Parts: sequence; C-alpha cells; structure tokens
Amino acid sequence: MHNTVKNLLEIQNSIKISLNKLNINNNPKIVAVSKTFKIDKILPLIEYGHNDYGENKVQEALEKWTDIKKINPKLRLHMIGKLQTNKVKFAVQIFDYIHSVDNEKLASKIVDEQNKIDKKIKIFLQVNIGDENQKSGINKNDLGKLVSFSEEIGLNVIGLMCIPPANNDPEYYFEEMKKLNKDFGFTELSMGMSSDYLKASIHSATYIRVGSSIFGQRS
Repeated sequence: MHNTVKNLLEIQNSIKISLNKLNINNNPKIVAVSKTFKIDKILPLIEYGHNDYGENKVQEALEKWTDIKKINPKLRLHMIGKLQTNKVKFAVQIFDYIHSVDNEKLASKIVDEQNKIDKKIKIFLQVNIGDENQKSGINKNDLGKLVSFSEEIGLNVIGLMCIPPANNDPEYYFEEMKKLNKDFGFTELSMGMSSDYLKASIHSATYIRVGSSIFGQRS
C-alpha cells in the first residue's frame, strides 16, 4: 500500500475514533490538498478511489488535472486559494467547488462564466473569522449581505469556509463558524487542515482540507 493511501486511511480512522468517543455523528469528506505535488505523487490515491483534491492556483490545476479528469469523471476538484476575477473564466472550466468566495464582484463573475458553459459550481463563502487584516474572507458582520446577494444572482452557495488565526486555539473559531453556518441554513462547512482537522471534525466540519499529513512536506 502506498504511503499516501496509508496516511489517508490513518486520518479517516483517527477522525472516526475521535468522534465515536464523543458520540458525535459526523463523517467529513477529506479534500487531499495536492497543490505543488506532481501527478505521479497523487495517482496512488486516485487509483485507490479517493475523489476530492484541492488546488490553489488555476494554471497549475488546468495543467495537472484537465486530462486526468476526462479519464476519471468522478474526480472533484476544489479551489481552496484566493481566486482573482481575471482567472474565473478558466477556474470554472476545471473546478467543481470553490471555497474562497468573499465579495460580490467575484460572485457575479463566477455566475457569468459558469452560465456560459452550463455548469453549476458548488460554492463556499470564505469568512475572515479572526478578523485578521492579512487574510482573505468577508467579515462576519457583512456576511448576511453577501449571502443575500449570492441568492439573488443564483450562486450555488452550499456553506461557509474559514482559516482560523494560526497561533490561537481554533476551537473557539470553529464553534463560531458552526453557529454561523447553522444560522444561515447551510449544510456544508469547510474548515480544518493538517494541524487541526480533528477539532474541526468535532465542530461539524463536513469538508476538511488536508495536505502535508497525506502527501508529506512540500519541498
């Protein structure tokens, strides 16, 4: 068994054990963050049957995944990085999910471009839950306006996404995101990475984004 498959199974098992101990019914999807890794490093996971992968650059995703998605139509590609409006036209061609929508201009552009190719991307709205100046994401106080706007233009928003402040215990922020998500009536919640996916799973994350714990450290 390839190391990446072994790592994925260990992560799935650790989540299951952790949630069972607390009697929590949750089974989050694992987005294997494959950014910067060559396809030969990813192939063992694809061959095993894992379908969700995360990239943060449109050009890299197009070059790496266009051919392989044609052969494997079940593969789901997640845009997890900041998306510029001038890249949306190409992003909607390759991605099935976008986790980083945080403004009306970007939301409108996605709707315009996906309508041209008759595709409906699943969208997460990114919340700057720690109110950090250097981070992308909409302030939680402005979230209601963006949710309403997204509904008006027909953007397919399925939930919220966050990256909590790095040096704080993320549980406070995960709990806040869980409440926000519920308040807006969303069923999907994207949060948790290699360092905190267990805590995110406990707080109702339905998608966790894990890279180094599966593929190893990036060079």
